[in-house]
Amino acid sequence: MKLLTRILVTSVLVLLIAHFMTGVHVAGFVTSLLVAIVLGLLNIFIKPIFVLLTLPFTIFTLGLFLLVINAIIILLCTNIVGGFSVDSFWTALLFSVVLSISQSIMYKIVGD
Repeated sequence: MKLLTRILVTSVLVLLIAHFMTGVHVAGFVTSLLVAIVLGLLNIFIKPIFVLLTLPFTIFTLGLFLLVINAIIILLCTNIVGGFSVDSFWTALLFSVVLSISQSIMYKIVGD
C-alpha cells in the first residue's frame, strides 16, 4: 500500500509540475503514472551505478554532483516514456529539484 501511495503521489506531482513549469511536457495522467514508475525503477537500478561510478566527483563537490545524476535520470526517463519530454538538461535539473522537494513535503503530509 505504501508503494502504491508513493507512485500515485509522484504521478500527481509530475503532472502538476509539468503544468506550471515551462519545458516539461506530460501527455496526461497515465503518462505521469508511467513516469513515476520508470523514475522509481531507474532510481532503484541505475542511480546506484551512477553514484558509484562518479563517487570522486560527488565527494569533491560535497554531494552537489548528485543533482547532475538526478537530471540524467530524468533525461533517461524522457527517452523511455513516450509522451513525457523535458526540453534541456537545465530544465531536467530544475524539475528534479522541484520534484524531490515536493515529494518530501507530500510524503510528510500523507504520512509515509
